[in-house]
Amino acid sequence: MNAAQTSRNVPRSIGAVIAGIIVGVALSIVTDVLLRMAGIFPALGVRMADSLLLLATVYRTAYSMLAAYVTARLAPSRPMFHAFVGAFIGVIVGTIGAIVTWNAGPQYGPHWYPIALILLALPTAWAGGRIREAQIANGRSSAVAAG
Repeated sequence: MNAAQTSRNVPRSIGAVIAGIIVGVALSIVTDVLLRMAGIFPALGVRMADSLLLLATVYRTAYSMLAAYVTARLAPSRPMFHAFVGAFIGVIVGTIGAIVTWNAGPQYGPHWYPIALILLALPTAWAGGRIREAQIANGRSSAVAAG
């Protein structure tokens, strides 16, 4: 890869990571709001039951996998690397959030919840990136078979 290609790819790489993060965050926020509006989640500032936090963990895990896939799909090269960059940003932000809210009050829920989100960041990034890598591999094998 020459210098011109590399300089063109940097903005695309940054954009891919940002796009993936936006997808994951936006889907999580919209789902949270909809579940509050439906009366399933309590109002902001009210502690959620562990069962509801487990539900949130499940959909956030799925959204994180989708976010990693979007990042990998938009990446100009090395899809798995880009998916992991997004995950590492999530780990950093999640760790900061856990530290800040650790003993800030019951409205922030039990300690297992932020820890679970932090621990799930890398496996979900791997899964989303792996889906994209499999698509790329299948596309190559299809192109060879067609040619």
